[in-house]
Amino acid sequence: MSTSDLPDPAPNPAPPTAGTPVVGDAVGAMRNARAQLAELLGRTPESVSAISRDGTGWQVDVEVVELERIPDSTSVLAVYRVKLDADGLLLGYARSRRYTRGQVDRQ
Repeated sequence: MSTSDLPDPAPNPAPPTAGTPVVGDAVGAMRNARAQLAELLGRTPESVSAISRDGTGWQVDVEVVELERIPDSTSVLAVYRVKLDADGLLLGYARSRRYTRGQVDRQ
């Protein structure tokens, strides 16, 4: 059997893009929330601080740098609450908090 008789290997699936549903787990919901929020805001999300599943989908809190300053500890960050449906598509988002990077929450 020659190499020309072998079937072509299956192509690698393309990675998900903003708006592409990734169904099922928290990791997929987190990735979708970050990607879709980045597309809307034009900023790269820094981290995810919370994620929860509700009856209709996911709620994800994503932290974004809104204003970079020097020193970095004075940069302004915001937490956006992102609501996704069960398929991982964005239903809405809202900024829930703004703070400086060096600020510590008092509990």
